[in-house]
Amino acid sequence: MTYRLVVFDWDGTIIDSHSAIVACMQEASRDLGLAIPERERASHVIGLSLHEILRIVAPELPAARYPEYVAAYRRHFLAREDAMQLFPGMRELLGRLSKDHLLGIATGKSRRGLDRALAANGIRDLFAASRCADETHPKPHPAMLLELMEVLEVSAEGVLMVGDTSHDMEMARAAGVHAVAVAYGAHPEEGLRACQPLGCFSDVAGLGAWLTTNA
Repeated sequence: MTYRLVVFDWDGTIIDSHSAIVACMQEASRDLGLAIPERERASHVIGLSLHEILRIVAPELPAARYPEYVAAYRRHFLAREDAMQLFPGMRELLGRLSKDHLLGIATGKSRRGLDRALAANGIRDLFAASRCADETHPKPHPAMLLELMEVLEVSAEGVLMVGDTSHDMEMARAAGVHAVAVAYGAHPEEGLRACQPLGCFSDVAGLGAWLTTNA
């Protein structure tokens, strides 16, 4: 076994939610009378801190109105949440991996949001630990990975990060761990490959085949 701990991003990696997240950003902007961010710009910020997200997708919004934007976004997200599904084959892949590896999650979601999503999908018990953006420094800061490594007592050489954004790849590099990318989520393949992951996969089957051989 090459890696003792495999850490997954959530949105766009485990669950097919990135399109809904983009739509919620656009609708929240519309509700507040702001310029509606184009899809590419909204996709790029998925996983970043709230401050960074709003600085990019709603630069004209004063900080005093951030709670108003968050409330609008949350309203639209909750209306879509029940329709979000795990990517095909992901449940089975996680089940297989959990037999021989520790699994973790490092996500830009809130703790409340992640716990709700894990319970809804019935996969909470597959993960040994998780870290969320409201508990520590957000991506691409390495804190999430460093904290998971500390609590699970795994050194950097025994950790693999799996994510769908350049923020995930940069976080892994900053933490000194290996990473692989999935190109079925928020960021395009070209940008992911520029981060030089060990592999970049267009579907869960390709990711699973690589992990079976290399993890």
